[in-house]
Amino acid sequence: MDVALRLGRRALGTTAENPNVGCVIVSDGRLVGVGWTQAGGRPHAETEALKMAGDKARGATAYVTLEPCAHHGQTGPCAEALVSAGIARVVSAIEDPDPRVAGGGHAILERAGVTFGSGLGAEEARRDMAGFLTRIQKNRPQVILKMAFSADGRIAAAPGKRTAISGAEAKAYVHLLRAQSNAILVGMGTVRADDPELTCRLPGLRARSPQPFVMSRHGNLPPQSHLAKRGAEVLRGSVRQVLEDLSLRGINRLMVEGGARVARSFLEAGLVDEFHLIRAPLTLGPDGVDGLDGLGLDQALPPFQLLRQEKLGSDLLTVYEARP
Repeated sequence: MDVALRLGRRALGTTAENPNVGCVIVSDGRLVGVGWTQAGGRPHAETEALKMAGDKARGATAYVTLEPCAHHGQTGPCAEALVSAGIARVVSAIEDPDPRVAGGGHAILERAGVTFGSGLGAEEARRDMAGFLTRIQKNRPQVILKMAFSADGRIAAAPGKRTAISGAEAKAYVHLLRAQSNAILVGMGTVRADDPELTCRLPGLRARSPQPFVMSRHGNLPPQSHLAKRGAEVLRGSVRQVLEDLSLRGINRLMVEGGARVARSFLEAGLVDEFHLIRAPLTLGPDGVDGLDGLGLDQALPPFQLLRQEKLGSDLLTVYEARP
């Protein structure tokens, strides 16, 4: 199951509205097939693993990070594919809450006489597939807020002035986060001040740049801006309305990169699931732009619990997750 979870993580941000699932098939103690959800959400992980396993799937055990699907879409149910291949046992990490499945995959296995169990690796699977689960259960994407602060809590040296805060290692981390997100959102103030591209520029991962959006109650994208050229869409309305809109588009993981007002609006609405805070050692002084538009970290952080902390070069990354 640990291998299946790692395979599923490869697909973070690439599976459209589908979950990022991993699957491993084991026969006589040997791994004979592996798969993960492919770009765009198909083929599914089980299909890929069964294709690799071939005849060796008969009598084998399949470890899947999510209950095999039970509904007919562009392809048939994965639960039926596992039965047809002769899989003898299925171990899934968690049940699929999608109303089209919701225990139906396990029921198909049970009717066919396939032994099945669930719960192994459940905590890791829920965290890995939080985007899909949040959209299904809460009708909104998982929201991942990333902010880079100076030592005195600033995000720019002055209003409208583009300011480099973090170092190379932190920038690489941010680009990986982008690659693992379906969409990315900033406010219009960030567009006008920084003219960001919001792409993933890690070698080999440029194609995994998230779909860009700009949140603004008024105003349009400057026509010569990078985001206008990338076809970014301006979303209007409250934070909740924006998230509902993105959920209807099948967005599972939304990365929010600021600026300060947008970050504060998401935090005050209680709609941030993960807060990735990068602190740099430089000081910008009293003329700098406050990181959360006047909202102190002592006010912003109580709804969160510490997930992990690590050094990224000279910067400090702290990741918080919303308390259950």
